[in-house]
Amino acid sequence: MTQEEYTEMLQQLKDGTIEQITVEQPDFMEFRKAWLTFNNRMSFVGEAGLNGTITYKYEPTEDNI
Repeated sequence: MTQEEYTEMLQQLKDGTIEQITVEQPDFMEFRKAWLTFNNRMSFVGEAGLNGTITYKYEPTEDNI
């Protein structure tokens, strides 16, 4: 996936259109570039899985609801 695709997916996650994003190890750096563009990036919480897979969910804090 590209940085632009991940940016779109992160926005959808934030908006509640999708519930989670799964990022495979080879794609992590592209995901990270997209993630860094969000001011409230700390609200995207990742859970590590097997073989370097990470599943991200959006959990807003009171500061950025």
